[in-house]
This record gives sequence, C-alpha cells and structure tokens, in this order.
Amino acid sequence: MTNDLVAALRPLLTAEAAAEAHACGSDPRDLEQTVWVRLLERLETHGPPRAPEDWLRRAVRAESRRTRRTARREHPYTADPADPTTPTPEQRVLTTARHRAVREAVARLPGRCPRLLQALLSPKDLTYREIAGELGISQGSLGPERSRCLGCLRRLLTPEVAPREGRG
Repeated sequence: MTNDLVAALRPLLTAEAAAEAHACGSDPRDLEQTVWVRLLERLETHGPPRAPEDWLRRAVRAESRRTRRTARREHPYTADPADPTTPTPEQRVLTTARHRAVREAVARLPGRCPRLLQALLSPKDLTYREIAGELGISQGSLGPERSRCLGCLRRLLTPEVAPREGRG
C-alpha cells in the first residue's frame, strides 16, 4: 500500500466510517481499522482496486452489514458463566454418585423399608394417606416406620459416605 493511496483514502474512510458506525452499533475507528485490514488483504491477493474510492465505500458498507448481522446473532449471557449457584460438572457427577448410593442402599433395606422410602421420595409427592393406602398399613404407623427405616438407611450409608471431618 502506497503512502499516496493511504493519504488519499484516509479522509474518505474516516467520513464513511463515521456515517455507517452509528447504524451498525460499532465504533467508527474499529470500522476504519477493519477496512484498512481488508484493503491490505486485497492488495496482497489482487493488487490495488481500480476505483479505490468506490471500493472503499463498498467495503465500509459491507463491514457495517457484517457487524449488524453479528450483533443480531450474538446474545449476552443471561447469567454470569461463573455463577456460584450453578453446579459445576464435577459437582453434578458427585451429586449423581450420592443419589445412586442412596438408591442402592434403599434397595438393600429390610422388609417394607424400600417401598416406604421409595414412596416418600417419589416425584409424585404422595401424602401420608396415599402412601399408607399403597403399602397397606395404617397412616399412624408411617411415622415410626419411617424413623426405623431412616435409621437403617443411615447405618447402611455410614461406611459408604463418611462424614466430613473438620480441618484445622
């Protein structure tokens, strides 16, 4: 790129970029810089344009359209990607492993305990009356039965899921 070409195109590019930048939501200097890069690429592959002023106007408009298209496709994050409330993949794997351990321990419980705890943990959110009807026991015995079953479950899970010890 010759100094004469740069000197001749700079005022036109500044004016064109300033006119188009507002419509595409970009900074005029960014638009200018992008068009200068396009001109350098063109010079390397095809040489200087025959009508540099016309080429420059078309290039500014093309970059402006490209910037508008990009802005329409890009959407800001609705939440912070590093949001501490969103579980990490590692936390999800550990949670899944804990749930699997609990389900397996529930299946190993004696007597009616597996069916009782499965009914209590059901996503259907059954009432005590519905659980008692499903298991064929009285509603009043559900509380004590649940306590015994949870005690058994706690004893089964203690060796598998050791309590956290304080550090310090």
